[in-house]
Amino acid sequence: MYRKTNETEVTVEFGNRTKIDTGVGFYDHMLELFAFRSGLKLEIHAKGDLHVDAHHTIEDVGITLGLAVSEMLGDKKGIARYGGARIPMDECLAQVDVDVSGRPYLVFNADVRDEMMEEFFRAVAFNAGITLHINLLYGKNEHHKCEAIFKAFGCAFGQAVKVTGEGVPSTKGVL
Repeated sequence: MYRKTNETEVTVEFGNRTKIDTGVGFYDHMLELFAFRSGLKLEIHAKGDLHVDAHHTIEDVGITLGLAVSEMLGDKKGIARYGGARIPMDECLAQVDVDVSGRPYLVFNADVRDEMMEEFFRAVAFNAGITLHINLLYGKNEHHKCEAIFKAFGCAFGQAVKVTGEGVPSTKGVL
């Protein structure tokens, strides 16, 4: 998936290896955790107007990742659809639940100083068409809080997209 704006240029691909380079080291680390925990091989390359700040880059990576997820899942036949994980990271505990429903929604109950965390997850959820509930139950260290959230997201997402059957996982017959 490719996205180019006046502020950013982002490429996201699911492939044979994980390689993340957004120009924002912290988010590179978080996305590597997500890829590892989800079991997906993820390549992300982004160039953005970092001389302004990281906002546009992080948000556009989230948008492009969401679009790539939507494309990857196609009609969603055979996937589990739901996933959930509670992940401790030292003094922190995060819980993330995912429904690959085609109905985008974000609940973000996390007291984190990084305002881009919620923006990133909103961009992913709304562009992937997933319902995403993120709850940071407690924690003190900012890095640990974010890491617990991304690890839990990876585990929950990996469960939700795992192929477990053949049909669309809905009594309606479509997602």
